Amino acid sequence: MKILGIIPARYASTRFPGKPLVDIAGKSMIQRVYEQAKKCGHLNEVIVATDDSRIFDHVTAFGGVAILTSSAHQSGTDRCAEVAQKHPDYEVIINIQGDEPYIDPEQISKLISCFNDAGTQIATLIKRVQTEQELHNINSPKVIINKHSEAIYFSRSPLPHIRGQKPENWLQHFTYFKHIGIYGYWADILQQITKLPMSSLEKAESLEQLRWIENGYKIKTAETEIETIAIDTPEDLLNLKM
Repeated sequence: MKILGIIPARYASTRFPGKPLVDIAGKSMIQRVYEQAKKCGHLNEVIVATDDSRIFDHVTAFGGVAILTSSAHQSGTDRCAEVAQKHPDYEVIINIQGDEPYIDPEQISKLISCFNDAGTQIATLIKRVQTEQELHNINSPKVIINKHSEAIYFSRSPLPHIRGQKPENWLQHFTYFKHIGIYGYWADILQQITKLPMSSLEKAESLEQLRWIENGYKIKTAETEIETIAIDTPEDLLNLKM
């Protein structure tokens, strides 16, 4: 099974323009993500997918592999699909977030292990919610899974609602999971899901994975105990350096 890791990276972020090139303790964010991904022995290759020549030039300068992609893509998933089309010999594609500079290679390996089951179509990671703040943070999507560890819904709200209990006590009555935003796909499934039109649930929650579920695709989940640190804003970067 040949596995390709792709790191989508765009320069024009609304909340943090130029984020992939920001310096973190002497290295750019994109270099740190790339180097962490390369430590995963299950990946046959790692490629940065970008629509910006500054990111492309920077990645090649530090010895990484990068591909220039269309600027019309609406998501990292679409960017991954373009790169995957150009590399048809890879069977599994791993979409690695470009804003998690300290992603643990073990998390990538755990995600890849989902594809030991030929019935897996799409895979992602989940982590148990530990605090009330996490549970009610709309920027941290929650995941409901079934008995087969498949995601049946993602929401920015804490679901399920625990009837008869105050929200501050919900963690005492149910095991909640939050979504860790790294994905794996069989190559043919990736091409299929990027051709789907935006769905009503996706529009409501602004979560693209709901489009896949709404169209009948199954998302296998694997639980990780490792916390990830995503850099979405300049403030997140300041907190990281502290």
